[in-house]
Amino acid sequence: MAAGAGGGQELKLLGAWPSPFVHRVRLALHLKGITNYEYVEEDLTNKSDLLLTSNPVHKKIPVLLHGGRPVCESLVILQYLEDAFPGAGNALLPANPYDRAVARFWVAYADDIFFAAWIKSLKGTTEDEKAVGTAGALAALQTL
Repeated sequence: MAAGAGGGQELKLLGAWPSPFVHRVRLALHLKGITNYEYVEEDLTNKSDLLLTSNPVHKKIPVLLHGGRPVCESLVILQYLEDAFPGAGNALLPANPYDRAVARFWVAYADDIFFAAWIKSLKGTTEDEKAVGTAGALAALQTL
């Protein structure tokens, strides 16, 4: 963990390797210079009691446990990292308020448009649904 940051409390990240939302959190941890955390790979077909009790509402990853207290949802976790570790590593958002707003816009776009389509392309129940998802993901990437 970054020196002196977060009160020296243990950090644990519950995740699964295919999740882009888990990768988002792992990247943020490393950008902040927080590398001393435990990563727990979750089996999403057989969720652990730790995951189910840490995220009882959505029962999904990622979950960051800081001193045993859970923080859920990747964007909430990123905001928490900025608040809990303000002097650690790189800032995750620009200092300028307008630039921060623009960054947040594009993050929301990626979540709402790109990831939604990409997930449909992977989890569609028919080939047509998968094709629509793939086309939507490609269109979103062109916009980015």
